[in-house]
Amino acid sequence: MSTRRRTRKPEASTEEQQESSLRRWLKERRITEVECLVPDITGNARGKIIPADKFSHDYGTRLPEGIFATTVTGDYPDDYYELTSPSDSDMLLRPDPDTVRMVPWATDPTAQIIHDCYTKDGHPHELAPRNVLRKVLAEYEKEGLRPVVAPELEFFLVQKNTDPDFPLLPPAGRSGRPETARQSYSIDAVNEFDPILDLMYDYCDAMELDVDTLIHESGAAQLEVNFTHAGALSLADQVFLFKRTMREAAMRHGVYATFLAKPMETEPGSAMHIHQSLVDRKGRNVFTGRKPGEFSKTFGHYLAGLQKYVPMAMAFFAPNVNSYRRLMFGEVSPSNVRWGFDNRTCGLRVPMDTPENQRVESRFAGSDANPYLAMAATLACGLLGIREQLTPTAPTEVSAKELGYDLPRSLGEALDELETCTPLATLLGPRFVRAYVSVKRKEYETFFRVISSWEREFLLLNV
Repeated sequence: MSTRRRTRKPEASTEEQQESSLRRWLKERRITEVECLVPDITGNARGKIIPADKFSHDYGTRLPEGIFATTVTGDYPDDYYELTSPSDSDMLLRPDPDTVRMVPWATDPTAQIIHDCYTKDGHPHELAPRNVLRKVLAEYEKEGLRPVVAPELEFFLVQKNTDPDFPLLPPAGRSGRPETARQSYSIDAVNEFDPILDLMYDYCDAMELDVDTLIHESGAAQLEVNFTHAGALSLADQVFLFKRTMREAAMRHGVYATFLAKPMETEPGSAMHIHQSLVDRKGRNVFTGRKPGEFSKTFGHYLAGLQKYVPMAMAFFAPNVNSYRRLMFGEVSPSNVRWGFDNRTCGLRVPMDTPENQRVESRFAGSDANPYLAMAATLACGLLGIREQLTPTAPTEVSAKELGYDLPRSLGEALDELETCTPLATLLGPRFVRAYVSVKRKEYETFFRVISSWEREFLLLNV
């Protein structure tokens, strides 16, 4: 009796396993639509909404690479066809299975999945912000290090504003009255917006966003959420999704949530403070010193890298013309690259904590910053400090606000600084930096074409 030898099926690749797992996730939840999301240069969601059955049969989708060479006004820089391919071709999109989440506000069962962008020959696309952050993280991997971050994101709730000629105003809370006095850390002031915030928390729970603490900041109807510390890519994804979520929760209650850095003339600006540390392959914090109260040489080099390169990276931390209103006129915004222990007047604050939680808080980024690029830039600055073995200044014990303003004063100045910084361009990608500078210069030029009401009010008949 002859026996037939069984042919062993080839094992599925990791990518095939992820694809199978993702399709199963969609099927189990009876998803009808899938939002394929790609974070653009500004940090907003681009992409496609496709039926779930089409997604399961056509796992990949495409978008034109020109979305990464488009200004916030929808215009294109003059060198558009030098930044993109001459044929203005498509990118290949592949979903990241780790980012699949429900869209809790959708009427029908809908999933949202952040996608990564690739060239036709399978390489990560150089202009995609998510890939820029991945590139920096890969450099840390070469050093045997992994960044851990924890962002704190501020924002305002404002009345609906359909006419941009009118200034923004705080909305009325449950009491029916808008805020007028400063309400820093007030519990009752937060409770004024309970319906909006309860909905926000429900959405965040459904999406498994690790929103930790919520506080009331110093501005009228200004709030801050803190995220639990984790890997930089995961946290950038969460900030990206949280902005969508917060805007939606507010809109459902007839108000706007804005992440504009300086939305109101008489109110403080909104920041995205980024706490950051590094761990080795064994999970040990490499910023911790050998003795209590001391920090390591690596921490000193990292800190010095931030001091040296932050001014040249400000175009990522303050990416819009409005961003510099927060920096130049903000009451608690950083003015220079001084650092200090538990000193909130410094741009680089080292919180007092346990040795295993040794970290630095960078306070430069505005809430309007693209989280992927802000994190990529701050980590790049620190890595350059480590590689160049830089030494930090002495800690600042007085108010750093009294020591002068040393940062770029406008988006134009910031772009000039970035354009001449070869080390940053090398880490982030020369093609990406060129495209980013071109897009932002076009935005800056468009802004200067607008004649403001101030000019008409005070210059029309007086000059």
